[in-house]
Amino acid sequence: MSESIHKSHNVSNLMYHFVFPAKYRRVVIDEKVDKVIKETCEEISKRYEISFLEIGTDKDHVHFLIQSVPKYSPTQIVRIIKSITAKEVFARCTDVKKKLWGGEFWSDGFYVATVSEHGNEKVIANYVKNQGDEYNKIYRTDYIEGQMSLSGLF
Repeated sequence: MSESIHKSHNVSNLMYHFVFPAKYRRVVIDEKVDKVIKETCEEISKRYEISFLEIGTDKDHVHFLIQSVPKYSPTQIVRIIKSITAKEVFARCTDVKKKLWGGEFWSDGFYVATVSEHGNEKVIANYVKNQGDEYNKIYRTDYIEGQMSLSGLF
């Protein structure tokens, strides 16, 4: 469960559901890519005020349940995540770059919704789980007594 983020001049609880499709909707997301995305997102959360509550993959797209602060717009969050994860996937999974003809990893588009728009986190997590053919939850953050605990699945 997420908690409010307390800063010096504001308190926020902004959660977003993002979906990023792979370029050309190619089936390029496998266990190796899952691992790279998960590890990269953990590093992103250490450097930016972006918390990954859940990450789930299908063969051709990735779902993110993210909590952030008002300082970042949804578009800025997308830019940060897409650019860093794409660089890491191409660097560590060279076969993916070949499948995408040496181009981009992510398509230009994305889907974003606020969690409160459709319900709470559990409703969104369940919705995400029921999308696509083979949803694979690769990451989930659990909060324990106000402390964030990472429960990665690798």
